[in-house]
This record gives sequence, C-alpha cells and structure tokens, in this order.
Amino acid sequence: MAKKKAAEPRIIRPDDIDPHHHWDRPLQAPGHMQVDFEERVNFRRLHDYRLARTRAALANSGLGALLCFDQHNIRYTTSTVIGEWARDKLTRYSLLTGGGDPYIWDFGSAAKHHRLHAPWLHHDHCRAGLLGLRGAVGGDYELFRSAAREIKALLDEEGVGDMPLGVDVVEPPMMLELQKLGIEVRDGQQTMLAAREVKNIDELMLLNMAAAMVDGVYQDIAEALKPGVKESEIVALATARLYSMGSDCVEAINAISGERCSPHPHNFTDRLIRPGDQAFFDIIQSYMGYRTCYYRTFNVGMATASQRDAYRKAREWMDVAIDLLKPGVSSDRIAESLPTAQDIGFASEMDAFGLNFCHGLGLGLHERPLVSRLNSLRDPMELKVGMVFAVETYCPASDGVSAARIEEEVILTPTGPKVISLYPAQELPIANPY
Repeated sequence: MAKKKAAEPRIIRPDDIDPHHHWDRPLQAPGHMQVDFEERVNFRRLHDYRLARTRAALANSGLGALLCFDQHNIRYTTSTVIGEWARDKLTRYSLLTGGGDPYIWDFGSAAKHHRLHAPWLHHDHCRAGLLGLRGAVGGDYELFRSAAREIKALLDEEGVGDMPLGVDVVEPPMMLELQKLGIEVRDGQQTMLAAREVKNIDELMLLNMAAAMVDGVYQDIAEALKPGVKESEIVALATARLYSMGSDCVEAINAISGERCSPHPHNFTDRLIRPGDQAFFDIIQSYMGYRTCYYRTFNVGMATASQRDAYRKAREWMDVAIDLLKPGVSSDRIAESLPTAQDIGFASEMDAFGLNFCHGLGLGLHERPLVSRLNSLRDPMELKVGMVFAVETYCPASDGVSAARIEEEVILTPTGPKVISLYPAQELPIANPY
C-alpha cells in the first residue's frame, strides 16, 4: 500500500531561509497570540529551518541517520512534544535519514494525535512505540529487540543500512540490540548540537519572549524580597507568575540568600530572608520549548561595602566577556577573559566550573558552544551570527558568606552582542531599601 503522505514539503537548504533578524530593526517580543496584522513567530518556517539545519549537519557527519531519544532533539526535528514529563523517560524516539523525512515513535494515543494534528509529518511516520521507561518495564528485552529490527528495516529501506547510525542518549539494552543487528552506533549528539547552534528569527523571537517573561518575574521578586519571606516562597511566587504568563515548563529556580551564597549550592530552601542579605536567583523556564537561564542578585534593604565590591567585580567580568562576543572570534579568547578558579577561591577549574562561563541557549539549557576555562582553551570553536549565549559570573564577597551572581542572555548579531535579559543589573539592586 502506498504511503499516505502529508502535504508535499518544500525542498530547502539552511541558507534558503534567512536565519537571522533584519538587524536594523528591534527584535520582537510580541506576545503569545498569532495575529493577522503582523508577522510573529512562523512555526512552519521554524520547522523547515530546523529540519534543514539537521539534514545539513547529518550530510557533513559521515552518519547515515540520526536516532534521537533526547527530547530537545526530537522536538527540533519533528516539532512534536507530549509534555515536559517525557524529558527523562527515554521512551519517545525519532529517526531521520539523510534523504528521508522524520519518524516519531510515541505512546500510541500520542502518535494518533500527531497523525491528526501534525500535517508536516507523514501519517505512517507517526508510530506507536514503547521501550524501557528507564527499566520500569522489567528485564524483557523484546521491546528493544523489536524496535531495533524496525529501525534496521527502515535504514535498509532508505538506503543507509550499511552506514553508521548516530545516537544521542540511549538505554544500554537498546544500543546492544542495535549492535547485534550489525549497526555501527556512533555519537550523534554532537551532530545534533551542531545543527542547533545557530538560531533563525523564529527561535530568536521565542528566546526573547521567554526572557521578557523573566524580566517581569524579577520585578515581582524585587517587590516581594523583604525580611521574613522564605526562599521557597520566592520560588513559588516566580513559578506561579511564569505559568500565568504562558511558560510551558518551569524547570528550576535557584533562590539563595545570606550565608548560603558562598559556596554556591545551586538550589533553594525554606531559609528566611533577613535584612542586609545578599540574595541571588536563577530562573530556568521555557516558552514553546525555548529556555531561559537568567541570574540576578539583590540586596535586601541595604548593602555592605564587601557586598558592593563583589557585585562590582562580577559585573566587570561579565562586561569584559560580553564585549568579546563577536562573529569570527574564537571561544578560547572568551575563556581567557574569564576569572580563574583562584580568583574566586577554588583550587582548580574543575572545582570552579559552572560559576564563570558562557553556554549556548535554545531548546536545551546547555547547547553549543560552551565556553569555559575548563574546556575551551584546548578545544576552541568559532563564534557565529545567530548563536545565543547565557553569560554567567560569580564573585564571593570578602565577608566570607555573601556573593554576587549575574547572568545575561546575549544574541550574537553581525556587529556583536545584543543583550535580551533586560532587568537592570549594571548596579547592585537594593530591594525595598530602608
């Protein structure tokens, strides 16, 4: 029986779709509605662009196909999602061959929904599937074995059965079953991250909208940050506000204050905010899958000289790194500008990792390029227009307990960096000053 196809897709290359904004105009953050009187996010253009980027990366990889279990990669290639709960289950998967169209395996009811509501996918490419659910189905490997045979048959049908298969993240039984069929399994995550590293106008707009949501949340936090409020109450306030504004996932919110600031614990507790506390927050959430990573530091009511000094240093480090973000610059130059581990009281760059660095931002919280003293000095890469960075700095105060943490989200334009995290942070904000 002939395949029942979706509407015939346009044949495109990545360069056929201008991946960038008309930089003489402001980048929009237009709101959640689609309207008939101005162009906003064009989701079909977004899908075409992401698929073209993936096909181009695949063509340059030496791989015959990409088998993806990472939810960000699945969304990037198929424009499907069934809820943030699926993020860590490793049961959904997709397949894309060099000359083919994407396949998606999902719970059967979700696959039926895709056939009804995702006309950019072929009907018979939306299939029911179930693997191990991280081992929850038990030790019977027949599910993995059947899935591997189905994938092998598709690879053979599309003429790439003898080529290596790129896989991003996978349960060991699935990889073993693929290997038993003679499939050479290679790392496909780097291929997918190469595809995802340059954003088109729709991705930039979604990232800007997500950042605008966090701008508003920080206004709420500044007003609520008073003695007697718990860190956890700030987290609850921010979470509710984000979902009311349209967030599809509040992945994590760090809320850290007072003596908890140094060393940085990357979490939140029920600690009560006190007068004079230095407090910093990181809001990690997504709109239409596109994430924020956006720190701000406040002082509660008043600030000491050592707290102001820590903030000033963190801001200086931030500004130096951002000024270097230009097309054609090598990432090792950015890494060299960042403070050393010893500058912030750590013995090694491994000990200090995650405090002063830059990372790509998109559907994933950490995308390419990731720039730090730990990895970039020996493995640099060139910066490109359309990359989006989260630039993070951290400086402990001389009082031994306080610390400043700042993060800006930055789009790399043809002429340099454009900051899209707009809650004021050039000077230390004092919340509810006395």
